[in-house]
Amino acid sequence: MEQEIKACIYGATGYTGAELLRILQKHPHVKITALTSQSYAGKRLSEVFPFFEATPLGSMYLTEEPEEDFEFAFLCLPHEASLHLVPGLLQKGKRVIDLSGAYRISKPEMYPEYYGFEHAYPELLKRAVYGLPELFRERIKNSDFVANPGCYPTATLLAIYPLLREGIEIEDIIVDALSGVSGAGRKTAQHFHFPEMEGNAFAYSVARHRHTPEMEDVIQRLSGKSVKVRFTPQVIPLSRGMMVKVYVRAEERDYMEIYKKAYGGEPFVIVLDKPPHIKQALGTNYCYLYLHYDKRLKLLTVISVIDNLGKGASSQAVQNMNLMSGFEESTALKDTALYP
Repeated sequence: MEQEIKACIYGATGYTGAELLRILQKHPHVKITALTSQSYAGKRLSEVFPFFEATPLGSMYLTEEPEEDFEFAFLCLPHEASLHLVPGLLQKGKRVIDLSGAYRISKPEMYPEYYGFEHAYPELLKRAVYGLPELFRERIKNSDFVANPGCYPTATLLAIYPLLREGIEIEDIIVDALSGVSGAGRKTAQHFHFPEMEGNAFAYSVARHRHTPEMEDVIQRLSGKSVKVRFTPQVIPLSRGMMVKVYVRAEERDYMEIYKKAYGGEPFVIVLDKPPHIKQALGTNYCYLYLHYDKRLKLLTVISVIDNLGKGASSQAVQNMNLMSGFEESTALKDTALYP
């Protein structure tokens, strides 16, 4: 009989926390023993999320701090909260998957500019493994601390990884990205209210976005070269789902063969012969890729579609947990899309 993992979800009442609970409740080797929430401490989970009423999780109480023992911590918290929580958890021998951005970038000098704080634990940046399994699977298997990637970087890095793997020279990358509103988190803001968001779309953080150094950092780790990323994120009137369009200037090659070679054995990356729709990925851990080479412009376009709460966050965290725990990688993750 395989082992049972006792897990604690920190920040269980955000969107990524709720999605984690939805997935983990059907995991055959996970027992959720603690749920934390600063905003809803003292309430039962079903009081916050009535859709859990019909599940065993619905009767669990949310607490400010874990009151039951656990081995695995999922941190669905703001960046600075995770920053200061991780060292203590690791000292206690807990295994940690951090869904914030507090440990994603390996260079501590990037944090004041892009996150607004000095990184207090630069030595832990070397210990954190970037949790994109298709790129760092073996390191994840041997790690006790994983920094779960951002949603935009997940979609983008999966779109360009085969080029880096093949050693193709890339000078710069243009990323045009669309995301549903859930990517902004559960806290309210006026421009995300239904009357303002419905039938609307807008770009944000055009001059500077914290996912830019994250992508550039990982590209440098993979290729050993400094490649600049021009990243423009945009919000569209969807609850969840993400489409990233990546543009790279390159010489003509058999790119379909390159991508199929890179992802032929991957359980969650699907290379298509026609452009994917966002709905194909909703509620799943899949990434769908489509590529087109424009001979006239010598320009490769790669379209990448994921669920920002799935492969872009919570289901990818479960994929990482499976690897860290020695479980079959796709356990509890082989869902088909929510349709329509």
